[in-house]
Amino acid sequence: MNYNFDRLIDRKGSGSIKYDKMSFFFGRDDLQPLWVADMDFATPDFILDAIKKRLEHPVLGYTMRQEGFFESYMRWARKRYRWKVSRQWLDFSPGVVGGLALSVLSMTGEGDKIIIQPPVYHPFFDVVKGNARQLIENPLQRDAEGNYRMDFDHMRSIIDPQTKMIIIANPHNPVGRVWRRDELEELAEIAVKHNLIILSDDIHADFIYKPNQYTPLASIDEAVAQQTVTVTSPSKTFNIAGLSTSIVVIPNENLRQKYRNKIKDMHLFLGNIFGNIAFETAYKKGEAWLEELLKYLQTNIDFVTGYLAEHIPEIKPVKPEGTFLMWLDFSGLNLPHDKVKDILINQAKLALNDGKSFGQNGENYFRLNIATPQSNLKTALEKMLVFNEF
Repeated sequence: MNYNFDRLIDRKGSGSIKYDKMSFFFGRDDLQPLWVADMDFATPDFILDAIKKRLEHPVLGYTMRQEGFFESYMRWARKRYRWKVSRQWLDFSPGVVGGLALSVLSMTGEGDKIIIQPPVYHPFFDVVKGNARQLIENPLQRDAEGNYRMDFDHMRSIIDPQTKMIIIANPHNPVGRVWRRDELEELAEIAVKHNLIILSDDIHADFIYKPNQYTPLASIDEAVAQQTVTVTSPSKTFNIAGLSTSIVVIPNENLRQKYRNKIKDMHLFLGNIFGNIAFETAYKKGEAWLEELLKYLQTNIDFVTGYLAEHIPEIKPVKPEGTFLMWLDFSGLNLPHDKVKDILINQAKLALNDGKSFGQNGENYFRLNIATPQSNLKTALEKMLVFNEF
């Protein structure tokens, strides 16, 4: 491999939320952090070099996004996702969650009902409830094989005239599903029938493990494209989340104008110089780096799966089809959720995301970030051996 994903990088003291904010969230700062969904790998050198090149210019004034910003995403989407994206559909967002919030604010009204599918990325709850919309839950269901599915019958039963939007994660965080085309087609059929806007968080679209295949919802057909808003970014893929630069894909002209009016009213449209450069460079030069990263992450998934099966079989991972996150099921230990959490923090000294933060059906689950050198994962799993004492 041309890139060294085994390199250990000391992130303490860099302002990293994952490393420097642990005491706030976990009550202590001596934990091994495997929670926040950024990677412990170095940002690719070609991105850092592009930023350094821009720093040779002595003025960092107001800067617009040039056409290369948008063209880089269009080329990436066409090649990686087989999705032909029109330039006029595209706009900026200062981060994916910001794009979700701006879409909620601009496309729905106070008191409108918005569906989410827990267990799901916890900011989904915030962008609904924090903006005075009604949160309606359509929980994912696990089938007999342990795979998560959308519950379409329940979805149909909870839609009424006040229901205006559904927010999905494609691929899904935290359970790692890469939604199949037939699943998305059924969702699209429901949305078109009931005139629901589908707000799709596709931030993990580049983390797909064979033989799974990512399908952008808006690529299915023109009808669903007109009701879909896709928010995405290279920030997860290339570990540049701190640059807060994302893109929003809105084929529907009316919805697109509502979004643009809102981002203009809130004066959030400028972004930052280095985010623009990193975004464009990532999509222009990043494909070979990504392919090596995916191979490394697959070895990490296999390592975690094999280690737990051999040494702590009561802890069962939901094998991800996508993302760099593993959803661990601790129910086989027959311990209360809060007891498991206490052991993880105060005995194993590990910082994992509490499954309950993703919704009540996250009880007995914790989320593990596997985008870290495999030696870190080995250390963490060895610390989990403490559960064999219970």
